[in-house]
Amino acid sequence: MTIWFGNPKDRPMFPAGTTMPDYIGIELLEIGDDYITARMPVDHRTRQPAGLLHGGASVTLAETLGSMGAWYSIDPKKQDCVGLEINANHVRGMREGWVYGTARPLHIGRTTQLWEIKITNEQDKLVCVSRITMAILDKS
Repeated sequence: MTIWFGNPKDRPMFPAGTTMPDYIGIELLEIGDDYITARMPVDHRTRQPAGLLHGGASVTLAETLGSMGAWYSIDPKKQDCVGLEINANHVRGMREGWVYGTARPLHIGRTTQLWEIKITNEQDKLVCVSRITMAILDKS
């Protein structure tokens, strides 16, 4: 059973070339019944000066996925969603390749949502784990 409001494929989230996820190369891969998966390159756009994946890039991937999950699960004619808090634990460094993020809801409530995002490398080893709390706001 799906958690989405309508078909997410009918509600594109980011116009091409206009947002941070597009700029740093985040690519949506799959929308399942209760999860979203995307990937992000580890390259000149997403590395810090020492050559490792920038923690902020990982958090950008996590926030992108959590925000998409929240947005796809509400009625956009009646509600908006905004981030309240995000945290991340960086557990493995990367210098090149791709990271893959998967967001799943831990709680979908009337006024808040909590999403967990696990980011792994190409060998499916954990790189970062993040949680984002989203506020669900009624449109006036």
